[in-house]
Amino acid sequence: MSSIEESTSTSSHLLALLKEQEDELSELKERLSRWEQSCADASEREILFSTVSGREIKPLYTLLDRTSSQYQDALGLPGEYPFTRGPYSTMYRTRLWTMRQFAGFGTAEETNERYKYLLRQGQTGLSVAFDFPTLMGFDSDHPRSLGEVGVCGVAISSLHDMERLFDGIALDEVSVSMTINGPAIILFCFYVVAAEKQGISPGVLRGTVQNDILKEYQAQHAWVFPPNPALRCIVDMFEWCSENAPKYNPISISGYHIREAGATAAQELAFTLGNGFEYVERAIARGLDVDAFAPRLSFFLDVHNDFFEEIAKFRAARRIWSRIMREKYHAKNPESWRLRTHAQTSGVTLTAQQPENNIVRVAYQAMAAALGGTQSLHTNSMDETHALPTEKAVRVALRTQQVLAFESGVPNTIDPLAGSYFIEALTDELERDALEIFDEIDRFGGVVPAIEEGWFQREIAMSAMLQQREVEAGDRVVVGVNHFTEGSEEVEIDTLRIDPEIEKNQVARMAELRERRDPEAVERTLRELRESSRTGENLVPRILECARAYCTLYEIRRAMEDVFGSYKEPVFF
Repeated sequence: MSSIEESTSTSSHLLALLKEQEDELSELKERLSRWEQSCADASEREILFSTVSGREIKPLYTLLDRTSSQYQDALGLPGEYPFTRGPYSTMYRTRLWTMRQFAGFGTAEETNERYKYLLRQGQTGLSVAFDFPTLMGFDSDHPRSLGEVGVCGVAISSLHDMERLFDGIALDEVSVSMTINGPAIILFCFYVVAAEKQGISPGVLRGTVQNDILKEYQAQHAWVFPPNPALRCIVDMFEWCSENAPKYNPISISGYHIREAGATAAQELAFTLGNGFEYVERAIARGLDVDAFAPRLSFFLDVHNDFFEEIAKFRAARRIWSRIMREKYHAKNPESWRLRTHAQTSGVTLTAQQPENNIVRVAYQAMAAALGGTQSLHTNSMDETHALPTEKAVRVALRTQQVLAFESGVPNTIDPLAGSYFIEALTDELERDALEIFDEIDRFGGVVPAIEEGWFQREIAMSAMLQQREVEAGDRVVVGVNHFTEGSEEVEIDTLRIDPEIEKNQVARMAELRERRDPEAVERTLRELRESSRTGENLVPRILECARAYCTLYEIRRAMEDVFGSYKEPVFF
């Protein structure tokens, strides 16, 4: 057979297949129409048939809801572009997700004990929760820290605290995530020097520092500097880590706090990826090669109550990121296209009433994260609406992950819900919604102008208000809160208590540190940091020198603030 005859035969075969598919779809439409008519008189339950985000859910999904014309191209294979089915080819058959528990309270010594306890229980990564003064860049002995030291996380005011936090924990053997944003570059430098004191070079450190300042302006509000100098510090970390700490993720672009503030799933998806693209553009503008830093960008997504919507959100995020990184930013390395994410079950869904119900909520949220293909997971503890979690509550939360990993069968096959008409339709819808939101951001001229106009803040507030109205009206069921209550709001549950003496002891340690350190080294390194802040010099080496001289967190913050100024949010409401 000639090549012309072969081509003609192939074309005829394809036309026959297309005609067969058209006939099947036509028949399906007719059957679906008859089915809908047969259901027309059915009386549905009087509840909201919509996702938590307000997305209307049809009674049935079929092949007709598959919106992508190039289905296989949109789906792909695990570990291959566009990564819809997972960022790695073998996923959990090769390696389970990293099991983390967010932990930090009181002093560095107490948190160090909790870390060692969690590692003995089988946890495979550490996640540091800082107290509110640390999150805002204040030392424990600063007047604004009064009453807050060690209450919602661990107090870290200097390299000395960071050394005690990881005493006896080999930082070359454990992955460490730090949830810090406004002063992230400072805490990162404390961590690097603490490892240095253990004889460990930055090149072997594994972990992530959150360092996502854009979502702070949008949702969480733990900022220090104005947007542009804050973004400069982030790009400084991209540059320094790409050269010195190639295994460390210098940012975790976070949708978690955006969602917890009240955003919908589509808003979380679009705002988070939009922030990620802003960081990419800032780094490219600095002159960095996109493939030099993009492989170390990581993400942090919320896992809310709506099981299927959350799974679809993870899949849509990978597809959008890979396509835009390849097509718009011209990344050549597939590692730059691969979106990797940490996930955390939703704190805002936990209830103070009937707190044991939170164990169930966390379990199915964790399952959604695993089915969505997360690389790392934190499961909330049942008592977190009352206080920092007790050891028992943390153990139950960790065991939840272990039961999921070793008993449920979920990790045994990759992306098991792929091909589901419902899942694929949700994935396509979320992608489409995100692209529309990107267009809105572009109309403002980018992420920072939209922040300065208060657009993100208003959008999140509006979504939060609508969700709250549904709960208060009883239209959205929250078990134990607005339905299935027990007639009493009193809750008997053991909680963790923070001893007020902790603050006195921490303040005393700060005084001892100031007496013990070399004042000339402190003054010199802070002066050099101020001078470098006025130039375009990368600030990481200067802050490392400040850390080695045992300058405190607030001293370093203040030196930079003298040049950068501080951020005060305009009134938008």
